[in-house]
Amino acid sequence: MTEAPLSGEPRRESPIPLGQSPGGRREVLLRKVLWIGVWLVFLSSPVHDLVSGSHTAAGTAAGGLGLTVFVGGYLVLVFRNMGTPPAPRLVAGLIIALALLATLLCYTLGPHWFGLYCYVSVACGATLPLRIARWAIPATAGTMLLVGLHVGEEEAWNLLILVLLIGFAMTGVVQLIRTTVELRKARATVAQLAANEERLRLARDLHDLLGHSLSLITLKSELAGRMLPGHPDKAAQQVADIEQVSRQALVDVREAVTGYRRPRLAAELAGAQVALTAAGVVAEVPAEPDLAGVPEETEAALAWALREAVTNVVRHSGAGRCTVQVLRRQTLDGSVLELVVEDDGSGGSGKAPGNGLTGLTERLEKAGGTLEAGRGRHGFRLAARVPAAPGVDVGSRA
Repeated sequence: MTEAPLSGEPRRESPIPLGQSPGGRREVLLRKVLWIGVWLVFLSSPVHDLVSGSHTAAGTAAGGLGLTVFVGGYLVLVFRNMGTPPAPRLVAGLIIALALLATLLCYTLGPHWFGLYCYVSVACGATLPLRIARWAIPATAGTMLLVGLHVGEEEAWNLLILVLLIGFAMTGVVQLIRTTVELRKARATVAQLAANEERLRLARDLHDLLGHSLSLITLKSELAGRMLPGHPDKAAQQVADIEQVSRQALVDVREAVTGYRRPRLAAELAGAQVALTAAGVVAEVPAEPDLAGVPEETEAALAWALREAVTNVVRHSGAGRCTVQVLRRQTLDGSVLELVVEDDGSGGSGKAPGNGLTGLTERLEKAGGTLEAGRGRHGFRLAARVPAAPGVDVGSRA
């Protein structure tokens, strides 16, 4: 966890980040191709049967054409459904056509073509509503068994469990995708509502802060204007009062804005958990630290330290695990609140900190705290300590 990576090589990211929405049409296409391409392994048996020379030239040509039409219909159905789903009647028609074509190919070319029913089962699980798919998938398996009675019963029984499992697994995948999409939408809605609520709160606070002051300034300005011709001394007193009220209003606004900008340690801990997990780092973060009696300025200093530390872990450390601890310690100078962030990455020695750690040290010193950053037992370790009570200067460690 340093200000710059020591290895000189940027951390490589996966071309398809898990748990994140695709970034563009190219990535969407890549995901679809990889997901659908996995199932093409079941084509090995029909293709091998075609090239083995066990059929006549006409049979081989008809089989190749039928297989091409089958795979094309399957890809159109499943590929299209992963984007904008087609009409339900079209879906049902394509599934029935695939089932009929699979049955025809199995009857005419032999048991090596039973793998096509796996595609029919996948199509049922991926495109049909759950209430219909739960019946369509067993029906596909039953159709394969009926065909197996005439073509190859043993091969049909061998694929029975696979056809059922692969179809119902697809229904689970589809439900998971739909739930994820709904969760993203709900998260965006919650964020929008939170932003709206924050705007309303800011509007209420500014109204409470400035409403009285601005009304008083307006009233005294009108009064000074009326007094100015005949009583300039009294008008001057009103102007002095206006200056005092405006200065106090400015102080109130600055304090309010500072309060809005001041980070909270609990919120930063929650954000650290999300950021580290999203970066693929196993995180151990406390849920609710004990902040009883801790001044807001002290808490804000630790919050800034946590934010800087987690940023460095995510960007520069290449760590696989990160531990965050918030501890109360009793020192000779009084009670101390200590934040420890330790990872197992390739951090530097900390002898030449960057601008981030330098600024963080200055911020902690203003709050009466100290900062230690350098190599720990397994990687990089940052320890920030601030007084847990006002008026205490941290000078030693317990």
